[in-house]
Amino acid sequence: MFLVIGHSTVAVNLARWCSQRRPTRLIGLASNLEISEEIGDCEILPLPQPMRPSELPDGGQKPTAVILVDSEILEGEDALSAMRQRWPETPLLSEKSLVDETIDSVDKIDVEDIITAAYKEKVRAWERHAGATVLESYIRHLPPQSKVAIFCHDNPDPDALASALAMHELVAFLGHEPTIYHGGLIEHQQNQAMVRLLEIPLRRILLDWELDDVLNEAECIITVDFHQPGANNILPADCVPHIIIDHHTSEKNVTADVAFLRPEYSATSSLIANLLMSMSLEMTPRLATALSFGLRTDTLSFTRAFNQVDLRALMWLNTWVDDALLQSIQAPLRTPETLESFQQALATMIQKNGLVLAPINNLVRRDDLAQVADFLFATSNTDVVCVYGIQRNKVLLSARSRREHLHIGLALAKEFPDGQAGGHSGMAGGQILLTSLGFEEMIGDEEHQSVLSALTQRLATLFSTEDDV
Repeated sequence: MFLVIGHSTVAVNLARWCSQRRPTRLIGLASNLEISEEIGDCEILPLPQPMRPSELPDGGQKPTAVILVDSEILEGEDALSAMRQRWPETPLLSEKSLVDETIDSVDKIDVEDIITAAYKEKVRAWERHAGATVLESYIRHLPPQSKVAIFCHDNPDPDALASALAMHELVAFLGHEPTIYHGGLIEHQQNQAMVRLLEIPLRRILLDWELDDVLNEAECIITVDFHQPGANNILPADCVPHIIIDHHTSEKNVTADVAFLRPEYSATSSLIANLLMSMSLEMTPRLATALSFGLRTDTLSFTRAFNQVDLRALMWLNTWVDDALLQSIQAPLRTPETLESFQQALATMIQKNGLVLAPINNLVRRDDLAQVADFLFATSNTDVVCVYGIQRNKVLLSARSRREHLHIGLALAKEFPDGQAGGHSGMAGGQILLTSLGFEEMIGDEEHQSVLSALTQRLATLFSTEDDV
C-alpha cells in the first residue's frame, strides 16, 4: 500500500497514479480535499483536523512507501522524525523544503530544480518551433525548383549522412532540387551499408571545376555537421553558406543567413530531429532509421556524452525506426584491410598512465581510425586514445577521451589551429598538415615513419599527466 499524505491537486494526481500500481490510501484535510472524479484503487480518508504521525490511520497495514505532499496535515514540530520512528524501514519521500536537513533517511525532491527544468524545456520548445519555422520558411520561399547544394564534411560519418538525408528530404518536400555533396571517401563498413541500404543519394566531388559549377548553379548552400568552410570539407574557405546546421562548438563568428549551432545536442541528427518535430515533413522509417543511427554512433550507443534533448529525439524517432534495417546497418562485415589496421595499431601502440597512442604505418582506409579508436577506448585503465595514420600527404587522426577536465576537441584545436583538428569533449578528429609537424608539404613513403614519430611525441606531451613528470 502507498500512503499519500496531502490534499492538494498534486497529492490527488499522485494518488491517482499510485493507485494504478498498487492499492493506495490518500489522507488529507477534509476542508481542503476536493475530488471531482474517481481516482482508481484509492481509499480516501478526509481528516477533520491535523493529526500527529503516530495517530494517522493505516488500517493495520504497514505502508510500502509514504509520500508527504502537504505538511499542514501533520501536527507536531518533528513530524517527519515521528513518521520515521513509526515506520523505521519504510521509504519516505517529500519535498526538500519540508525536510529537516538533519534527517538523512528521507528521499527529497527539489521542487525548484524541477520548475527550473520545466522552464528550460519550455524555452527549448519555443526555440525548436521558432527555428523550425525559420528554416522551413527560408527554404520554402526560394525561387521555384531551386537547386540546393547540401554539403557534408569530408569522409562523412553516419551523423553527417543522416543529417544530409534529412535536409535532402525536406528540400524536396518543399519543391526544390536537392543534391548531397561530399569530399573524400566513404570507407567505414557501417557507413557504406548505411548509404546502400537507405539509398542515400550522394555525389562525390573530386575536381575544383566541379565544385565551382555546383556553387555557381546553387540557389542555396546548406552545410550539415560542420560550420567552417575549408576545414575538413571541400568548400572554399571564403564560401558563405546560406544555412548551417551543426552541433559542434565554434570559437569564431559564423556567417550564414540561417545558422543553427547547438552544442547542447550530442549529434546533428538529434538537432535536426528536434527541428523536424515542428515541421510539416512526414517522418518515414527510412529517415527515422538514418537519424537514429546517426545519433547512436555519435554517442557510441549512448555510452558517451549525451543530453536530455538527445533522448527526446531518440524516443520520438523510435516510433518509425525499422529495427531490422537498423541492425543490418550496425553489423556489416569487416574487410581484411580493416583487420590489418587493427593488427598494426596493436603492434605499434604506446600505453602509459591511461594514454594510448597508436600510429598505423600503412593506413588504407580512413574510417579504420575510428573503429580502432573505439576498440582501444574500451580497454581498462584507458582514458585517452589517439589513433593516426597518413593518407594523401596528410596525417589523419581519431581521438577519444573520458579524462576529467579534458575537452579533447578544444585541446587538439589549440594544438593544431586553422581547422586542422577539433571536436567534442569526448571525441575528436583531424587532418593535420605535414607543415604543422615540421615537414614539407609533400613527402615520400620512406618519411612516413618520421612523421608519425614526430606526432607521437607531440601528442604524448599534449596529453601528459602529472604522473608522467
